[in-house]
Amino acid sequence: MRKFVVCFLLLIVAAVAAHAAPNATIFGGYQYTRFDGGPNASGWNAALTGGFNSWLGIRADFSGVYPSGVNFYTYTFGPEISVPHIPMAKPFAHLLLGGARASSGGASTNGFDMMLGGGVDVGHGIIAWRLVQFDWMHTSFNNVTDNENVRICTGLVVRF
Repeated sequence: MRKFVVCFLLLIVAAVAAHAAPNATIFGGYQYTRFDGGPNASGWNAALTGGFNSWLGIRADFSGVYPSGVNFYTYTFGPEISVPHIPMAKPFAHLLLGGARASSGGASTNGFDMMLGGGVDVGHGIIAWRLVQFDWMHTSFNNVTDNENVRICTGLVVRF
């Protein structure tokens, strides 16, 4: 009887977990960045989002692009909201704050970075495709240089 109760409880927990909203997502993909007054750049973007519920989460976002011999990295964090009950699509929006690092030829500088944007993930189940993510990116180095940049990303999303 005890084995039956344990098996029954495991089946209930598995059924509830199968129908629950994902609590975490991992994203990895391609990034295109258009710098204000500068060159276009390609690179990578990775993000981890942990959900508090089906529509609110916290995101950690890391990226790197490489325009004309320069390495440009960002590391930002912030809230993300999403629309959870649309079949096969999950639109989202976020505000990310953090830092940026630009380096070239052994010299580097650190600064502030802010991203405001969103996108849409398409797919059902554990694997999805980030169809597009569009971010307006404000970067400031040494409180002197303010750049209004644009970032567009696409790639693979894994949901847990």
